[in-house]
Amino acid sequence: MIMSRSVHEAFSAQAARTPDAVAVSGSDRTLTYRELDERANRLAHRLAGLGAGPDVPVAVLLERSTDVVVTFLAALKAGSFYQPIHSAYPADRRQWIVDHSKATILVTDEASKGLGIPSIADVVLASEDLADQPATAPAVTLDDNAPAYVMYTSGSTGEPKGVAVRHTDALALALDSTWDTGNHERVLLIAPHAFNVSTYEIWVPLLHGGTVVVAPEGKLDIPTLGSLLAAHRITGVHLTAGLFRVVAEEAPESLAGVREVLTGGDVIAPTAVARVLEVNPDLTVRAMYGATEGTVFSTNSAITAPYTPGPVVPVGRAMDGVALHVLDERLDPVPDGTVGELYFGGVGVALGYAGRPDLTGERFVANPFGEPGSRMYRTGDLVRRTPAGEIEFVGRATDQVKILGFRVELAEIEAAIAGHPGLADVAVVAREVKAGDVRLVAYLVADSGAPDTAAIRERVRSRLPEYMLPAAFVVVERLPLTANGKLDRAALPQPEFEAAGASRAPSGPKEEALCRAFSAVLGVEEVGVDDSFFDLGGHSLLAMRLLNRIRAELGVELKINTLFDTPTVAGLAQLL
Repeated sequence: MIMSRSVHEAFSAQAARTPDAVAVSGSDRTLTYRELDERANRLAHRLAGLGAGPDVPVAVLLERSTDVVVTFLAALKAGSFYQPIHSAYPADRRQWIVDHSKATILVTDEASKGLGIPSIADVVLASEDLADQPATAPAVTLDDNAPAYVMYTSGSTGEPKGVAVRHTDALALALDSTWDTGNHERVLLIAPHAFNVSTYEIWVPLLHGGTVVVAPEGKLDIPTLGSLLAAHRITGVHLTAGLFRVVAEEAPESLAGVREVLTGGDVIAPTAVARVLEVNPDLTVRAMYGATEGTVFSTNSAITAPYTPGPVVPVGRAMDGVALHVLDERLDPVPDGTVGELYFGGVGVALGYAGRPDLTGERFVANPFGEPGSRMYRTGDLVRRTPAGEIEFVGRATDQVKILGFRVELAEIEAAIAGHPGLADVAVVAREVKAGDVRLVAYLVADSGAPDTAAIRERVRSRLPEYMLPAAFVVVERLPLTANGKLDRAALPQPEFEAAGASRAPSGPKEEALCRAFSAVLGVEEVGVDDSFFDLGGHSLLAMRLLNRIRAELGVELKINTLFDTPTVAGLAQLL
């Protein structure tokens, strides 16, 4: 049972029980529960002095470090809610989030400030000397609907939408009986802290007396991930379904020593689960399903060895207090085994979309199965309930997709492209190039002349996060329609992930080996030495595969950041 009414109260109670235990550890410092509590209290007073309090957002733009944990906790202790901003977002998108939320306080660090931060009234550096601030917690009073955080996700209107989650729901997730196994004593903070999984990575260990181990800033490759898991004796970690598959295929032994791996955010490959459990028979793989609107996770299914893979991996049964409803178009329950849309009610249903009552009304609907006045969230996911009572994911009922574990509204990408002059129509679809490799493809209809796809690519890159950038831009005469006048996705031509324009052929064995590696990983026939890995459809998960292939063929170790900085064969050949 949840005794505390707020996340920070629950943390303070835990700090009183285990004051000298390590709460958070990173490359910058290690803090005990007492030290974290006092540091957060001092920062909370600093924020309160700037106007932080109930219903006031504290924007957070930080590199991944222990300061993230301190700042999230401090915002809550000040009576505010934290509003993380993804450092990978383009500047215009970061500014839009600040303006839309009417935030006036931003906590940041020197590195982020040096790269440019949004225009805002008050900026607090996480490194400030707070010795003159009280070490005790500010006195704040919150009501039962007080939000703990607002996280912005992709929006179908062409703009992001901020999901507001209450303290009570964040607490329910952190104290769910799923975590009573003791497998989450040392959890790796690896997700972007503007991504909802950070709620698990931070609050589950902290509210159980465990340790948050903060991964270093920057993109992680598989060897680095394996080293972190081993060196810091990680017991629990979340890997997106895509990353889990790469680890399973490339280095399943890197999970040795981990007690439990959570995975989800997209379709989980049964063969990946089988491979991981074959190599690590004492490990538990826990399939997770949920949404930011449902406080991260709504279902889970624990999978252990011996495991025989079936056609799909069920996402399991409801978390504590969550009510799952598989409904038809009339909101009537469908029989077990029949496909319907998944709605969830009860614990975890978010407050809604901050400042957008119209969107909130569309997705958060009256719950005919619950208490009067209660609501349920319409996920847009098509599922079926098995005879064993588990939920199986079937597909999407809307134009929302998952790319690299991030939820993406295709309409937001279409809106960014449509503003380019000379286009009559635009459609963006997600195509599975091969098993587990889903890429975005933009189809363009020109108003007159040939569209400048390079300029369009740069337009999207300047407005949207990298994971929302289409891997290919295909020019078509018109968009095919069904008899009902809807986009006929099946009739769209298959994209060719090829470089735009001519490119030089490889010269010498080193460049030839690199071109072969690029070609094999990307699934393209020819790669020139000047072609960018990412312009050919590459992304972070394929980048991990490429580094492993380069290691195998050339016997050299490359960091993933090197590939992002130097994404061509010619550039890499000079470095090797």
